[in-house]
Amino acid sequence: MKTTYASLLILPVLALASAAPARAQDALIAVSGTVFEKGTRQALPGVSISVKGGAVGVLSDADGKFALKARLQFPFTLVFNILGYEARELEVANGNQAIAVQLESRAIAVNEVVVSASRVEESRLKSPVAIEKLDIRAIRETPAPSFYDALENVKGVQMTTSSITFKVPNTRGFNIPNNFRFMQLVDGVDMQAATLGVPLGNAIGPTELDIASVEITPGAASALYGMNAINGMANLSTKSAFTYQGLSVYQKVGVNHVDGRDRDPSVLTETAVRYAQAFRNKFAFKLNFSYLRGTDWLADTQTDQNPQSLNAANPRFAELAGPDNPAADLWNRYGDDRSANVPVAVQYQGRTETFNVRRTGYYERDLISPTVRNLKLDGGLFYKLTEKLELSYGYRYGLMDGIFQRGNKIQLNDVTVQNHKLELRGADYYLRSYVLVENTGDSYNLNPLALNLDLNNGSNAAWGTRFRTELQSQVNGGTDLATAMRQARA
Repeated sequence: MKTTYASLLILPVLALASAAPARAQDALIAVSGTVFEKGTRQALPGVSISVKGGAVGVLSDADGKFALKARLQFPFTLVFNILGYEARELEVANGNQAIAVQLESRAIAVNEVVVSASRVEESRLKSPVAIEKLDIRAIRETPAPSFYDALENVKGVQMTTSSITFKVPNTRGFNIPNNFRFMQLVDGVDMQAATLGVPLGNAIGPTELDIASVEITPGAASALYGMNAINGMANLSTKSAFTYQGLSVYQKVGVNHVDGRDRDPSVLTETAVRYAQAFRNKFAFKLNFSYLRGTDWLADTQTDQNPQSLNAANPRFAELAGPDNPAADLWNRYGDDRSANVPVAVQYQGRTETFNVRRTGYYERDLISPTVRNLKLDGGLFYKLTEKLELSYGYRYGLMDGIFQRGNKIQLNDVTVQNHKLELRGADYYLRSYVLVENTGDSYNLNPLALNLDLNNGSNAAWGTRFRTELQSQVNGGTDLATAMRQARA
């Protein structure tokens, strides 16, 4: 099957590549200039300068200067565009032309281009569904710790945080820790993990250095993307290796658990590096690396999930209520649920009394690792067969730890996800194939783990016998019932 897909892709590539020499007469032309803001004459960095009708483009630097080199024919038109300013076109007639462009600012952008609504580029106002968009400028200026956290500030989006490394966007009011019907795409590739059935947050997604835009469809997108998008969709687009070249680095450092109540104050750090390079505007590559490490928050709620359980557990003994309830099922303790209920019969106050008691179980803090990490690597190779036809290969790798919450909590340890993508993209079509490879590593479900640890220390019957013997001894010695229960458990 793999050979068949390769053949389907190679045949059009060879056919199109054979036509490439037809443009050999185009000369290698170099143009440069400066972009200013109209009125203030201040240099404008980050302006996109592209050749109209082609795929050639660069960005202006911090001084507003740019240099573009490509195989072109005079005359050609340059398009200058940046969010917050009116786009401008300039015809270049010869290589001696001095280029100094002034862009006029505008108050709002009403013609933003989106691609997630109908799978093709269209105006935001013409989209058949509601679209919320974070562009590169909004991402750069967001006060959130990362662009992924910034999604919580988007209209109609709620973010559920199960772990530092595991955040789940929700729309349409489905505020749950595992949104199975919310699709997350990165450059058109579905990031859903096969084992859990949901994307692992941004575990293998782009870093802040490589993200170009995020489009959120808060309504149902199932008509175009299937049932997995019935609760909405997020489409993450990365930067072009041809347009955004060079080396970028960032280092983020913070501190959490500053109150020292549940855990000691800990350092939270994230490092990211991006490098991209293009060669004669024909071939380009990019590499991304990021590493996050920190200490996760502690869930240690010791509230009984069934506060009225005294009525069903041991209703005749008021002293066995609240924290002294021997059949309590605590929120963040595992192995003490209904399946661990053990009836214990002892002689008490001259008669045989049967008490409902549950196994002791294990607290969550003793079953999970507080240290979490997320390592991400990705790269891409891009080759322009013609000005409007590009062949690319992309690879993503992510390794993460964290907590995934469903009915039970799952400790994710050394989970790895890989993604391979091969794409042939034209002006108004594309052919794309991708595969996702996942390994859950040493992950485990906390509740079955605690139940099996209990059974490893003896069956419920054997544990109940030991408990009954100690409880009878304590009661015979005159110990009050609540204290006797605690001593028997110890």
